[in-house]
Amino acid sequence: MNQTGGDWDLARAFLAVLEAGSLSGAARNLGLTQPTVGRQVAEFEARLGVPLFTRSRHGVKPTQAALDLRPHAETMAAAMTALRRSASGEAAQARGTVRLTASEFMGAAVLPPMLTRFHEAHPHIALELVLSDRIEDLLRHAADIAVRMVRPSQAALVARHIGPVSISLYAHRDYIARHGMPTSMAQLRTHTIIGFDADPWGNAMLADQSPPASRDMFKLRTDSGLAQLEALRAGYGIGGCQEALARRQPELVPVLHEDFRLMLDCWVVMHEDLRTSRRVRLLFDHLVAELTAYLKPEDTRAGRASTQAT
Repeated sequence: MNQTGGDWDLARAFLAVLEAGSLSGAARNLGLTQPTVGRQVAEFEARLGVPLFTRSRHGVKPTQAALDLRPHAETMAAAMTALRRSASGEAAQARGTVRLTASEFMGAAVLPPMLTRFHEAHPHIALELVLSDRIEDLLRHAADIAVRMVRPSQAALVARHIGPVSISLYAHRDYIARHGMPTSMAQLRTHTIIGFDADPWGNAMLADQSPPASRDMFKLRTDSGLAQLEALRAGYGIGGCQEALARRQPELVPVLHEDFRLMLDCWVVMHEDLRTSRRVRLLFDHLVAELTAYLKPEDTRAGRASTQAT
């Protein structure tokens, strides 16, 4: 393949069909017509010399060649996205675009006030927030910065350990008023408990507790951390919540804090190649300072000092 710019358009069409599962869906996502996407995929197949999809009246199905090619196309897409972000502002300027990835829960429940303060301080930096519970690959520049709840294992990353995140049991005060406060883990089992559904990580983590917890204890099961939090706020039952977040929710009251606590680690991570990018470093340092203050038992918002990129 010799026409690099055109090749990207063809690869983008191929990837869009893979992700959408149909030519019409890909066309909608790309803002193109279905015949245009069809022609681009056909030209991509001709250049590669292999069929990428089998077509029928029910739609398109990827061939094994397409599945083998997918990670390479995704790497190309991430590289093009990173190229556009890099071109959006000079490295030494506080302007341009920074792409941040975090879990659904952290990105929606914890980070928004922190990002609001960053925007007020740096209005010329645009943020792209990717909510994903899978670990984005920073080495492929799928994102510039990641907030992770596991220690990063990849090389060539700059990582700051923020500290332990404590998760304890809480209930809405209205729920406690209706059903009373459990005084032991045994009594807790008689209450309405909010927990995981099919998440193997969450259920394995609870199974390691003493006493162990199991899925059949939960009367509301969902693998969405946000859904668990909103059910907790609605007074549905007793569930886990980050202690730092619960301190900012006066309607939530602690339940059996001496008997149950989960600990996770919080990290802020970026690719080492981005340490000289001012806009990326500004957000990185801001998140380190904000998350450090967030995890402290006392409210340090009034005394929070702004950080400067180094």
